[in-house]
Amino acid sequence: MIFPSTVAGSLPKPSWLAEPNKLWPQWRLQGDELAAAKLDATLLAIKWQEDAGIDIVCDGEMSRQHFVHGFLEFVDGIDFAHKVEMGIRADRYKAMVPVVRGELKLKGRVHQTEARFARAHPAQAQDHDAGTDDDFRYDRRRALWRQDQDGDGFRRSA
Repeated sequence: MIFPSTVAGSLPKPSWLAEPNKLWPQWRLQGDELAAAKLDATLLAIKWQEDAGIDIVCDGEMSRQHFVHGFLEFVDGIDFAHKVEMGIRADRYKAMVPVVRGELKLKGRVHQTEARFARAHPAQAQDHDAGTDDDFRYDRRRALWRQDQDGDGFRRSA
């Protein structure tokens, strides 16, 4: 394969996860339900890419409202409760953005959970070399996951 295909950027989020057709969509769920829904949407994004024949699949950015906010959610000192309007990309559009209210410090690894989850998907392109793509059939049971007791990633539930 000379040029493997992949996706750069985010895929549309399912309407049950976030408002459709919005740059900064609001989540439709909260708390543990939102966390679980983000992982379900990640599985769907991976499946869509596999069905389309994409060689190197990604998480589709299902866990992020926007690529900037997805990062900023892991930074202390950012105030999401008091947003201000500002022009983005040479004022081509306006956006409500969070403000800096304190010292900036990372809270932990950014996007670690969803990256581990996406990499653990059983049909991910680099792990799926036996047979043809037609040999893989999506199975809801295979989409159930639980975190390793060692905390070093995810493994499939039986």
